[in-house]
Amino acid sequence: MEKLQGFDFWKTTLKGARYVVAPMVDQSELAWRLLSRRHGAELCYTPMLHAQVFVRDVNYRRENLYSDVSPEDRPLIAQFCANDPEVFVQAALMAQDYCDAIDLNLGCPQMIAKRGHYGVFLQDEWELLEKMIKLANEKLSVPITCKIRVFPEIEKTVRYARMLEKAGCQLLTVHGRTKDQKGALTGIASWVHIKAVREAVNIPVFANGNIQHLSDVQRCMEETGVQGVMSAEGNLHNPALFEGCSPPVWEMAEEYLEVVKKHTPCSLSFVRAHLFKLWHHTLQIHQDLREDLAKVKNLEGLAEVSRQLKERCQEEIAKGAGDAKPSAGRPLPHWICQPYVRPPPKEPGSENTPKNPEVKASKRALEDTDSTSDSLSKNKQKKKARNPNKNFCPEQKPKYIKCEQCGNPKGNKCVFNLCRGCCKKAAYKAVADCPGHGLRFKTKALKLQAAETEKSQVNGRASIQEEPPSTPPDPPVAQAVA
Repeated sequence: MEKLQGFDFWKTTLKGARYVVAPMVDQSELAWRLLSRRHGAELCYTPMLHAQVFVRDVNYRRENLYSDVSPEDRPLIAQFCANDPEVFVQAALMAQDYCDAIDLNLGCPQMIAKRGHYGVFLQDEWELLEKMIKLANEKLSVPITCKIRVFPEIEKTVRYARMLEKAGCQLLTVHGRTKDQKGALTGIASWVHIKAVREAVNIPVFANGNIQHLSDVQRCMEETGVQGVMSAEGNLHNPALFEGCSPPVWEMAEEYLEVVKKHTPCSLSFVRAHLFKLWHHTLQIHQDLREDLAKVKNLEGLAEVSRQLKERCQEEIAKGAGDAKPSAGRPLPHWICQPYVRPPPKEPGSENTPKNPEVKASKRALEDTDSTSDSLSKNKQKKKARNPNKNFCPEQKPKYIKCEQCGNPKGNKCVFNLCRGCCKKAAYKAVADCPGHGLRFKTKALKLQAAETEKSQVNGRASIQEEPPSTPPDPPVAQAVA
């Protein structure tokens, strides 16, 4: 069967999906995807999978994809992060029979993506990305798609999108935020960038960013002309977002827990994280149950805490308390599914500005090694409690001599003047011992040689004993005298 491309792929394989649940690490697992589909989602992504780990670890493949599929969970796109064309394609080939397309993550802005050199931190390496997508488009039997973030410049974003399309990308999801818009600096996504990309390419485009209600979905599609809209945080706080309703939190929590029980196994950490998101606003009020939700060790315990939260909310409703008291950033009562609105970024220096302008902020005194433990930070006080002899003065810390080969601290008693790793290699090669690092290659070799010598001697003695003794010839028979 010929592989569908572009709009044919979107219309036929993805059934013209408009309402999309985003790929979310440890959050868009099977149970959550099925819950979202029950409430209006038309397309879901797997959590981001690490291509290199997926290739080498059979347990990772089984736990994160092979055992996390269901006939009800289609259409489905599996997302990978990768920075090596061969590894990416190898992982995609292992996954393509379990999904309808493979997505390359080019939008993750987190520090772990920076350390691993993937996600949005590849957006300046166009030659590498072009090679990855071209190779995947040639080798895979399913289409290749991409999820990106925008550049500050609209023109560069458009050129980026066209490059991906030319390389073989069949569907593009554009998150309208830049690489630096994350955490407290998340801010507002730019639909202007998304619209410019949509008008510049000839493949389907999904928009991502600023989606908190169904009205946002409709407005985004009208303003940008995209084929579909993806939601991440909005979906986590209200899985019925695409239905256009905001049900009581306990209804979504109970339904989710039922799906989890039906489709096991599901990691307890995933379930706990979802309940924290769903009950976010209520847990700001009932702090004691927040602690209980964090401590319970099984699914039944999580369900019990959710039931207690439900009872407290229903008691508030019966008393008429709180139902008409929306707060800033929370237009509905806390027990109703609704988005969490991040507070705007603080002005530079505002955190350190004293409320009373006449009072000058005093700097914390520098730590003195001879001072009491009160002058130490909490973390250092804990270390001091574990080890009273712990010294925090940098001048008095021992200076380590570097290994001659790698620069790590060398062993003080190492016969090679190396660190343990380099010493192990040197001792193995020279068949030598290093008492300082507890390495006994020479001793073991001598023991093995002695054991083999002893074994050969024993075998020699045994072979001598097994030979039959030589018998003297029979004496001549005397003739009988008549």
